[in-house]
Amino acid sequence: MSRRPISLFSGTLAIAAAFGLAACTTPQLVTGAAKAAFEDRKTETQILDTKITARILGRLADRDKMLVIDVTMDVWEGRVLVTGTLDAAKERQAVIALIGEDERIADVYDEIQIVTPAEKEERRELSEKAKAGAESVGQSVNDFWIETKINAQLVTTRGVTSVNYRWRCVRKNVFLIGRARGAEELDQVLKIIRATGGVESVTHYVDIKPADAS
Repeated sequence: MSRRPISLFSGTLAIAAAFGLAACTTPQLVTGAAKAAFEDRKTETQILDTKITARILGRLADRDKMLVIDVTMDVWEGRVLVTGTLDAAKERQAVIALIGEDERIADVYDEIQIVTPAEKEERRELSEKAKAGAESVGQSVNDFWIETKINAQLVTTRGVTSVNYRWRCVRKNVFLIGRARGAEELDQVLKIIRATGGVESVTHYVDIKPADAS
């Protein structure tokens, strides 16, 4: 069975429309949507995942604006990988409960780590520097440096469809979600990540599905 082709332009507008931004698409959004057009997710699934992400982020911000810095969600085909750092177990429970209220979600993988307030603040600072492209972040082996190295390696590896994966590093532990086109590809991805300098462990929630599977 052949995969239904996706129009790059229509796919871009569809993802933009999920945020209600079809009429004022930014270059960053176009880039992200163009990349999404090459994924093995159906367009309608991408849109649903985008809506789920937007709702979660909005609800977290309503609770505490800093949560969108401390906690990260990666949604793939209705499955949500939650990573980040918090300094209280009760807050972690509240975040997971809030996410689980969305009935469209199939599974929630809780990989939030409890740290000291000082560690949480340090990660916030590193996150802000990474977003700003600060050189000091790239010069040390930290979570954001590791994520960047993994990206560079997966994007350039033949036989790996990197757009089908989402990865996060928390305290040098890497968490992965997405879709592999075969067991061989997944093994290759895991081997690359484990060999990346600084990585201490890898946990994955990757489904194995051929490229033409629904």
